[in-house]
Amino acid sequence: MSHSIGIVMDPIETITPYKDTTLAMMLAAKARGWTVWYLQQSDLYLNDGQARATRTRVDVYDNNDKWFEKGETVDTDLAELDILLMRKDPPFNMDYIYSTYLLERAEAAGVLVSNKPSSLRDVNEKLYTAWFNEHCPPTLVTMNASKIKEFLAQHSDIIVKPLDGMGGESIFRLTANDPNINVVLEQMTRRGTQQMMAQTYLPEIVDGDKRVLVIDGEPVPFALARIPSAGETRGNLAAGGRGVPVPLSDTDRSTIASLAPALLEKELLFVGVDIIGSRITEINVTSPTCVRELESHSGLDIAGSYLDALEKRLNR
Repeated sequence: MSHSIGIVMDPIETITPYKDTTLAMMLAAKARGWTVWYLQQSDLYLNDGQARATRTRVDVYDNNDKWFEKGETVDTDLAELDILLMRKDPPFNMDYIYSTYLLERAEAAGVLVSNKPSSLRDVNEKLYTAWFNEHCPPTLVTMNASKIKEFLAQHSDIIVKPLDGMGGESIFRLTANDPNINVVLEQMTRRGTQQMMAQTYLPEIVDGDKRVLVIDGEPVPFALARIPSAGETRGNLAAGGRGVPVPLSDTDRSTIASLAPALLEKELLFVGVDIIGSRITEINVTSPTCVRELESHSGLDIAGSYLDALEKRLNR
């Protein structure tokens, strides 16, 4: 059955097509004969309580030189869509939050919005790990630099990061004798006015920061181990990490099984769980990536599996 799907994303002109997960979803929708509409966050608006948008029909191609072609642009009620995907990358700022309220009005009008707008607001990708503390490394969240120094003195080797970043941005490794501790903490906490996260350094990072994709509560059988480049502690691909597909371990599967009921309750149908060794470090819900890298290795249709899950929800 054909459906109409809208996708809120960053400018399509700026993506890197061969590794863009949102493009993979658009290609999977096209392969099913679905009508694909492209939106940016600025295209959403509310008029007398009705969620509307200026949206553009797009055709997409698996081609690194020409990956899209725009068609007609219309200004309509979002309720005319069957499915709407929120795939806007962080920063998770107030504009993002305002967009989730608009998407929630579309949801109330009958559109299947994924991930669920209220859950996007509830689930901070760093902080939500606290709901599964038994699977996490020792973690501290504070805006108090003295407490972070105490945490560093206790654990000797830590990672500090902001609560709203992505792609390895502003992630630092600190050791007890680091001469830059004060300046890093001043910047990270904005001199004691902004919360940040500290976690113990996990030496298993040398084997990769594994991105496990979870679709409708079920993990994809392969994870992408993002292995840091020489001299780096960050495995993020955006920070120069190298992606290596690896089969899930029994521990990985057990960890995801413990998360799945909470993810399903929040209607988080497409999630990227980051695992170093056996420890969860992040639960990504805004615009998880790594689909194309895993599909090219495994032959799996991961984007198609996501659309299957969405279609099942439509048919309930």
